[in-house]
Amino acid sequence: MKRTHLAVAVVACAALAAVAWWALQTAPRPVELARVTRGPLVERFEEEGRTRLPRRWVLSAPIAGTVQRIDLLPGAAVQTGQVLAVIEPLPAALIDPANRVRLEAEAQAAAAAQQAAAQRLAAARSDAALAQRDVSRMRTLGAGGVVSVAALDEAEARVDRARAMAAAAEAEQQAAAQQHAALLALLQGQGRAGGHAVALRSPIDGVLLRRYQESAVAVAAGQPLLEVGDLRTLEVMVQALSQQALRLQPGTPARILRWGGAAPLDARVARVEPGAFTKISALGVEEQRTQVWLDITSPPAQWAALGDDFRVEVQFEVARQANVLQVASSALFRDGRRWAAYRVSGGRAHRVAVTPGTEGDGAVAVLAGLREGDQVVAYPDDRLADGQRVRVVEP
Repeated sequence: MKRTHLAVAVVACAALAAVAWWALQTAPRPVELARVTRGPLVERFEEEGRTRLPRRWVLSAPIAGTVQRIDLLPGAAVQTGQVLAVIEPLPAALIDPANRVRLEAEAQAAAAAQQAAAQRLAAARSDAALAQRDVSRMRTLGAGGVVSVAALDEAEARVDRARAMAAAAEAEQQAAAQQHAALLALLQGQGRAGGHAVALRSPIDGVLLRRYQESAVAVAAGQPLLEVGDLRTLEVMVQALSQQALRLQPGTPARILRWGGAAPLDARVARVEPGAFTKISALGVEEQRTQVWLDITSPPAQWAALGDDFRVEVQFEVARQANVLQVASSALFRDGRRWAAYRVSGGRAHRVAVTPGTEGDGAVAVLAGLREGDQVVAYPDDRLADGQRVRVVEP
């Protein structure tokens, strides 16, 4: 009896399982529907971009010196001609004690040389005056035939030599005086600044972008100090795939999305660079990309908060068709090498082959397989079979 009861229980459980399985298999699958419609279709793609200034001005130190503290902060408005930084010329180097003693000795030697040159100059001038008087007397005597012509010539030569000696002595005196003055200036000017301060002025009306130096420090000639630019001239740079860039040209419309503002900004392609470069994607795939530059066409007041090198998302519009048969992209799936969809009619889902066309805005153009007004399963999965009963649910 026990074995009979066990067998009956097993059979009953199997029957219940079979009935439950049959009920599940024959129960309608809940699905959402999408309708095949006809209307405009816009083809777009999105890429990440960065804002860029096409022109910026880097202000560098024109001389070596000490820049005064720069109080302007990045973002401050600047005007053309406004003084942004002031550079004081470098002070003279300090002289160590040994070199100071040497320079003082050289200064004393230069002073002594100046005095010696002054004495030689006085002696040379006296010799020149005496020689000139001798020439005058000999000319008077020569008129009476007392002095020969050769003696007169020799006297005149002595005058020329005496004058040359005087000129040389005068030059030596000047050289000694200049050397003495230079050594005194070097001794007296150690550690002191010389020359006039140099002011760096803004070349444009704009804002201060970067401040490379803040405190008062010594700077070398040519060292960058400040960077200014005009944010009203901002452009957007996008590194687009080369296959996508082929469909872009100057004037192609675009929109700047997710830039931080309340509404998207209008833009248009300004230029597409002809050269591409290799970039490794986040998945480790090598991609050929090229840089695309866009002008922002929305009023500047709408994007006044944008700055240099800000991240944005750019949506390009590459094609627009006015009257296209289309269906939601999610309704199509791969069926081997073909595309297919589940068309719903009579409460059942029927698999049909579909030839898709251009895709855009979450929809795809239908070239064959579906007609306007058809209803298809919006989100088919691998559990849905051809001819299966379905139940429509609202999204």
